[in-house]
Amino acid sequence: MENNHIQALNFAVYPEEQMLKRSQDFYDLMKLRRSVRQFSNRPIPAEIIENCIKTAGTAPSGANMQPWHFYIISDQKTKKQIRIEAEQIEAEFYSKPANQKWVDDIKALGTNFSKPFLEDAPCLIAVFSKTYDISPDGTRIKHYYVKQSVGIAVGFLIAAIHNAHLACLTYTPASMDFLNKILNCPENERPFMLIPVGYPAENCQVPNIKRKTFRQITGFF
Repeated sequence: MENNHIQALNFAVYPEEQMLKRSQDFYDLMKLRRSVRQFSNRPIPAEIIENCIKTAGTAPSGANMQPWHFYIISDQKTKKQIRIEAEQIEAEFYSKPANQKWVDDIKALGTNFSKPFLEDAPCLIAVFSKTYDISPDGTRIKHYYVKQSVGIAVGFLIAAIHNAHLACLTYTPASMDFLNKILNCPENERPFMLIPVGYPAENCQVPNIKRKTFRQITGFF
């Protein structure tokens, strides 16, 4: 069997004191991250978004199939079309009695079916999962652990966006099939998440929430 492995790249062994500092510094950075729904229309250099997506593309995936595709949307007409479609779906969702518990649970966050951030943010990143790929001869290439893999990539993306000192929001409309039509996506791609990215608007406010403590989210055996 052919050995197609290579030596682990640049895996430096740091002194434990430096490791501790690096871990603390990254935690101190990430604990300031908040979801933002009020964006400035200030443009973002394209290279920053590209680097964030490149970072997402380094995420681990089932059998290294990398079952994701990212669409960068900055065209104002396209963003408006996405907002119109999303708000129509959200208005229907919010009005159904069966969804009242969800509506009650998110009331404290100050969100409703109106989604102005889809137009206000200078950039939307539409994340799609790919259930399979197509080889040059037209056969399907199966992907594995697709949702888990794309979820990890989104985590990398959010961390990269925050590290660049930009704000973002993870947004998943009740139904996202309209994105396939608007973006003319191939049939092997399914919308996973919409992520508005930009600078927070002046006087932007976020809900006053608390995160669970280390002890609340961790078990020891």
